Amino acid sequence: MNRLLRSSAFTLAFSYVTFGIAALVLFAAPLWYAWQVTIQESRTEVLRADTQRLSEVFRRDGAPGLAAFIDNRVGMQIPGERILLLTDSTLHRLAGNLPEWPEGIPPEPGTYTLPTNLSGRQTHAMFVHTVLPGGYKLLVGRDQSLFASLAPRFWYGLAAAVAVLSIAGALGGLMIRRAVLVRVDGIRHTVLAIVQGDWSHRLPTKTASDELDTLSRTINGMLDQIEQLLHGVRDVSNSIAHDLRTPLAELRSRLEELSLTRPGPEETFAEIDGAVADVDRVIRIFNALLRLAEIDTGMRRSGFVPVSAADIARQAVDFYLPAAELKGVALSYQGNGPADISGDPVLLAQAIGNLIDNALKYTTDGGLISVEVQTLPDGKVRITVADDGPGIPDEEKPKVSTRFYRGDASRGTPGVGLGLTLVASVAKLHGGVLELADNNPGLRANMLIAAQAGMGATVVAGPTAGAGQPASAGSAAAAAGAAPAAHNLRMRSAS
Repeated sequence: MNRLLRSSAFTLAFSYVTFGIAALVLFAAPLWYAWQVTIQESRTEVLRADTQRLSEVFRRDGAPGLAAFIDNRVGMQIPGERILLLTDSTLHRLAGNLPEWPEGIPPEPGTYTLPTNLSGRQTHAMFVHTVLPGGYKLLVGRDQSLFASLAPRFWYGLAAAVAVLSIAGALGGLMIRRAVLVRVDGIRHTVLAIVQGDWSHRLPTKTASDELDTLSRTINGMLDQIEQLLHGVRDVSNSIAHDLRTPLAELRSRLEELSLTRPGPEETFAEIDGAVADVDRVIRIFNALLRLAEIDTGMRRSGFVPVSAADIARQAVDFYLPAAELKGVALSYQGNGPADISGDPVLLAQAIGNLIDNALKYTTDGGLISVEVQTLPDGKVRITVADDGPGIPDEEKPKVSTRFYRGDASRGTPGVGLGLTLVASVAKLHGGVLELADNNPGLRANMLIAAQAGMGATVVAGPTAGAGQPASAGSAAAAAGAAPAAHNLRMRSAS
């Protein structure tokens, strides 16, 4: 019983029943008042109309004629239907069905309601007292008990309505509770299975989209996202372990060989340089991950200032021009204005540098790389880095911005697969998206940035966006360790 009383369905049903009863009472109260006033006024009007007719008889036939008319009418009516009394100025009875003038009625004309004795029984009656010419007094009344049964019937009807409403509410509460408990039990079993580690379960839903179905679908979406994040964390952990194992194993092998062979100074210092490079590689991986964590949590948004995206892109192109010329690649820049935005110049420089470094890595000698900055009609700024490299297969397109993902084409190149992840995160932080499309041939990477950055737009880099290429370790290293400024760009490539 206590469990039933504590259930939300019973509480809801009880609240509705209480509200219904209150509404019924509030409706009945003015109705009762209006009924009482209307009945009272109608009684008074009837008595005044009777008084008016009897007064006309008195003016036409005098006191004897009125007395005869009253006696005749009293003899014809139902007993107690009307109370009539005609007296002279001394209150001596001349005609009517009252034996004497009732006590309590003052000599002044008016309307009065008082208890009276009618045919040997005590009752309440309403009287209209009129003084006729010559001092004659006419009393016209009506027994109030004729309508007394209406009031109890009204209240009985109201009580019956309350009882029906209460019973219907209680039955409805039990039915609602039963239906809700069935849904809640299904949700509880699913949640218990998920708590025990089985993430394949989802909350049950029905075709009819009620409130619980809407909540279940929302929770199912959240569970899908959590499951995806858990798999992502597991994959990232495996990737970190795999990518750190190689440099750490190389470092241990170098140091172990130095310890066993004790070579000369020149070879020793060469091995030390190699060990330092291995340590730098590990540090760059962790720095890139820390920077991605800062971007994902929005911590870097505090560094937003008004900047020119065109200036940042132009300086990045100037920095990479020597490397492009050394490889025989034509690197060019074009834009349609300053492209002013609000953003973090350091992160923007690192993102653009990652895209250019990626393009240089996969573009063959004699290839073309173009960097373009445009201000779109909707106010957004689009930064495009296009190359004529090999591109990637369609099945790898949705995965290129995933952390530590490396496509088949990048297996023989240095890197850990964090470059495009950082670019996508920087675009998201600046209220934009990273779109990867085919350049036929090659890659066309479009980084869209809102003019008022930090609006929390969603990153788009998947099958509908087009082709993309995995980032290199050099991009991650530049993002992790270079920290370039908007007006003093200093970026370094991977070793």
